[in-house]
Amino acid sequence: MLRAAALDKRYGRRAALREVELDVPAQRIIGLVGPNGAGKSTLLQLACGLIEPSAGTLTVLGRRPAADAAHLARVGFVAQDAPVYAGLSVAEHLRMGAKLNPGWDDGLARDRVAQAGLPLTQRAGRLSGGQRAQLALTLAAAKRPELLILDEPAAALDPLARDTFLRSLLESVAAIGASAILSSHLLADVERVCDYLIVLAGGRVQLAGDVTDLLATHFRRSGAAGDVRREPGAAGDVRREPGAAGDVGREPGDGSPPAGAGWMGGRSGRDGVEHVHGGVVRAEAAPAGAAPVELEELVLAYLGRATVEVSA
Repeated sequence: MLRAAALDKRYGRRAALREVELDVPAQRIIGLVGPNGAGKSTLLQLACGLIEPSAGTLTVLGRRPAADAAHLARVGFVAQDAPVYAGLSVAEHLRMGAKLNPGWDDGLARDRVAQAGLPLTQRAGRLSGGQRAQLALTLAAAKRPELLILDEPAAALDPLARDTFLRSLLESVAAIGASAILSSHLLADVERVCDYLIVLAGGRVQLAGDVTDLLATHFRRSGAAGDVRREPGAAGDVRREPGAAGDVGREPGDGSPPAGAGWMGGRSGRDGVEHVHGGVVRAEAAPAGAAPVELEELVLAYLGRATVEVSA
């Protein structure tokens, strides 16, 4: 569905994406996570054909992004600011969508508008943030694309509006039988709706795969229980809680490996166990004394390792 090979994107001397390799299957809801500046929006803009790569190749649905009008119709895009026209009513947005999209499903659009409680006569500029996000999702879904791309669409929404939006997203994907890529910095959102995960940091892919498979092959070493948490102000930092078993007093965010913990900077030891970061390991079977990890622990471990590698 989405394939990248040696994909780079540069803005002058700054590298936004570096040597990205991906092979994402179809019929998935993909969570794209990473700190600010990781390259998430750049990757999505490349996938939509809004910008061109500096090097490497990227194909979406088997073709170069935005290759022609027919390919554009196969992809729906919802940007973070839910772009709608403030001066147009909800009904006028639907009429415009019907004129611009040959595959427009007016029945689906009107059903979604009714379910979201959007007044047809209300101008978009008078809608709430959650309502504008619902309208943008409706416009993207009603063209019946094969792929929905959503760039942090719920970032500015309150918890209730975000919950409603995520339920609508799942319903829309099911209704049109599409794949979806959801960029978000909220791991709870990703855990709730996504079955495939891509972790980006520093413009590079740190981890990619089916969520079920990733959780089945990552574990927390004995003595690390409860010791991985987000450090305020340090995106992706992982540290041991003071007083936790095996704690050696590492200062938060200093990037140093905990002494005696077997941290090997991602290298596999003789036992076939890859030490990721912060007590999280990767192995085909659970090492002795290891426990399953939660998705948040898994993501933070890879972000923490990326931070250490950059500072090394």
